Amino acid sequence: MTNKMRPIHPGEILKDELVQLELSASAFAKVLSVPANRVTSILKGTRSISPDTALRLARYFGTSPELWLNLQVSYDLKITMQMHGQKIIQDVHPHSKVA
Repeated sequence: MTNKMRPIHPGEILKDELVQLELSASAFAKVLSVPANRVTSILKGTRSISPDTALRLARYFGTSPELWLNLQVSYDLKITMQMHGQKIIQDVHPHSKVA
């Protein structure tokens, strides 16, 4: 069964958090000690969550860095499946066991 829901970039989740906290992207960037364009690009979905950013987000929100990295990997995998999944299925054949 294929999941037809659109992939959600971690930036969308982060944007929701910032709205609830009433924090602007630039104010949040200062809190994280990162350039404002890093936060804005993540919020726009044009930049991935890096391990460095995941550590900073985890520290601020009291979560784990793995949470943020897993959100990113999940998004990346869904996008790759949409773009290249069928071609990979056609091109790569499962390993057959030799008895």
